Amino acid sequence: MTIVVGYVPTPEGEAALTAGIREARLRDEPLHVVNTTRGDSLVDPRFASAEALATVRETLEQSGIVFEIDQQVGHVPAEELVEVADRVKASLLVIGMRRRTPTGKLITGSSAQRILLDAHCPVLAVKASY
Repeated sequence: MTIVVGYVPTPEGEAALTAGIREARLRDEPLHVVNTTRGDSLVDPRFASAEALATVRETLEQSGIVFEIDQQVGHVPAEELVEVADRVKASLLVIGMRRRTPTGKLITGSSAQRILLDAHCPVLAVKASY
C-alpha cells in the first residue's frame, strides 16, 4: 500500500506533506506526492516550480522514506488525486485544506469536497497552523 499526498506550494500543501511523511513512517509505507494543474492558465500558483519540487525532494530524502513525486499538467487536480490513489491502491490520501467561509464553499465549490466524496480510500484532511 502507499500514502498519496496532494501537494501544492502553500502552507496547506506543506501541512499535507508533513502529515504524509508522518503517516508513511507510522505505517511503514512509501509516499507518492502528486502536484497537478489543469494547465488552463499561463500561471498557476498551485503548480510547484522546479525549486519548490527540489525542496520537497530534499525533505523527502532527509525523511528516509521511500517516495515518488508525480507532477502532471492538463488534469483536474481532484480527479487526478483520486485516480492516482486508485492506481497505486493507496491506504490513505492526504490533502491540505484552507479556511473558507460557508458561502465561499457554496459559490466556488471545493476540490477537497470532491476528493472526500470520490476517494475510495480514507482521506486525511489537514489544515496549516498559522
